[in-house]
Amino acid sequence: MKILFDENFPKSLKKYFWKIHEVHTVQQMGWDGKKNGELLKLMLSKEFEVLITADKNLHYQQNLKKYTIIVILIDVRFVRPNLIEPLMPSVLSFLENKPKPGISIIK
Repeated sequence: MKILFDENFPKSLKKYFWKIHEVHTVQQMGWDGKKNGELLKLMLSKEFEVLITADKNLHYQQNLKKYTIIVILIDVRFVRPNLIEPLMPSVLSFLENKPKPGISIIK
């Protein structure tokens, strides 16, 4: 799967995906500062399938049903690698099950 890490998501966690998925960051793509709607459209144009984010407002700001993108919202109080790392097995397991587009929250 082609995965995009949102601006707020720690780049250091790419190590969990590199063997099985193609992972890019918003920064690598040159999409820093893009609003969520524009970011989702850019993702579609570059054939991304998954957005991994810790932005809890995304699903309130965007009608995700109109996009064919899987959004994984990592629900943590603080966006720090040491708090997110224990959730990585759940994220990988979720992706292995070939999820449908829409938002899924992992706590």
